[in-house]
Amino acid sequence: MKWFACELHTHTLHSDGSQTLGELAAGAANLGFDAIALTDHNTMSGLSGKTEIEQKYGLRILPGMEWTTFYGHMVTIGLSAFADWRQADRDGIDEGMETVHRLGGIAGLAHPFRIGSPACTGCFWEYEIGNWSAVDYIEVWSGTFPSIQTNNRRAFDLWTQKLNEGYRIAATSGRDWHGQGETDEPISVTYLGIEDDALAGKGDSTAALSIHEATLIQSLREGRASVTLGPLLTLTLDAGGAVYAIGSTVPSVSGKRKVAEEPIRANLRVDFSVRAGLWSLTEQICRLKLYSNLGEELNLEVPYSSDGQTMQFEAQLGESAPDNPRRWLRAELWGIVRGFHVLIAFTNVIYFEEGGPQ
Repeated sequence: MKWFACELHTHTLHSDGSQTLGELAAGAANLGFDAIALTDHNTMSGLSGKTEIEQKYGLRILPGMEWTTFYGHMVTIGLSAFADWRQADRDGIDEGMETVHRLGGIAGLAHPFRIGSPACTGCFWEYEIGNWSAVDYIEVWSGTFPSIQTNNRRAFDLWTQKLNEGYRIAATSGRDWHGQGETDEPISVTYLGIEDDALAGKGDSTAALSIHEATLIQSLREGRASVTLGPLLTLTLDAGGAVYAIGSTVPSVSGKRKVAEEPIRANLRVDFSVRAGLWSLTEQICRLKLYSNLGEELNLEVPYSSDGQTMQFEAQLGESAPDNPRRWLRAELWGIVRGFHVLIAFTNVIYFEEGGPQ
């Protein structure tokens, strides 16, 4: 699987940004991004000239729009046409998400716990969601140095709560990028994973323009994502002779398939070489954790040094009780950033079907 660095929440001067699409693309390329989503407020007009700008800067630009209302902001990505946001009242956001899906797009909650009115009208999520299965993702990290912010910790907790309730929802970061001003704060990245067979015959498989935008959107829809302030953290599981990646589901046991009799092994990889020179950590001992609906299942030491090495770890999962089965699993990397002990990176989850190997 190849991983592509993405920024999924941006704005231009077509809404309240201070940058053109070309300036945004140039800035994103300089920061090592392979793709960005343009999500201007209530308009898609900023996408004019997209193809030429993609070619010039060598990165993919995903079409999107941020529904900006009194009751919340919803980021939509991948629409084939304009989806009218004006009809969504406080208890009608489900219909809005259905419209987005009908037009081929995905919908996510933007910065759901950011301070709202009067500081930021509608920034705090107040929509009544009747069908959480229609939510494709939650922007759990928003802004720069996101993991230190209380509102983002609340969003992360909301994601975990919904996973525990059985919903399959992805988690992303979004800078909410409005201009090219310099910042020395850590910038988060959402990596989207693309299966190798989707890259076959497309030349340089590391080149962003070799990936069709629909492939990246489908990756996000399926939760093949890893979020970080620096290193790329990935997770796979070996179960019953098969390998399961982030976003996939370990199947249940049925008939003669006795995979539950075999142990499940977790394979974790921390790549400190990605986007070299564009982020930094102090030399330290980080903590690599596996976390699930059962709580913390693994806690390992990971020594970090600035030589850009890649580290791999294996661990066998313990068995869970039949009356409290494992339903999902993710990896987390914790450490010190700017003097604060914070979450540095986390993966989206691998799911387990009920009754499957736990």
